[in-house]
Amino acid sequence: QVQLVESGGGLVQAGGSLRLSCAASERTFSRYPMGWFRQAPGKEREFVGAITSNGGTTTYANSVKGRFTISRDNAKNTVYLQMNSLKPEDTAVYSCAAGHYQLRRFVSDYWGQGTQVTVSS
Repeated sequence: QVQLVESGGGLVQAGGSLRLSCAASERTFSRYPMGWFRQAPGKEREFVGAITSNGGTTTYANSVKGRFTISRDNAKNTVYLQMNSLKPEDTAVYSCAAGHYQLRRFVSDYWGQGTQVTVSS
């Protein structure tokens, strides 16, 4: 069982930046591909992006490509989501997940509790 705890959410003005962190309890963290998802009020959960276990490859949703960057530090059991040029439509609860790839698609196995990001116009 992998326990994940997100931090770094908050309120930011449009055009601003935030960096989310997701710390894992599991010492085998480095074996897991990691993903970020978000869910806005009244909407379904949306894939934001993912990173391979060694950090060599990242994938992003078109809606965040060029603005968001996922990275990881396996020595610290932590994955990050750097969010730049934030827009009001980025407002959501952001959650990280540990998972695996299936047919080149990230599949979540374990979830964090989420952190709120609010972007004001």
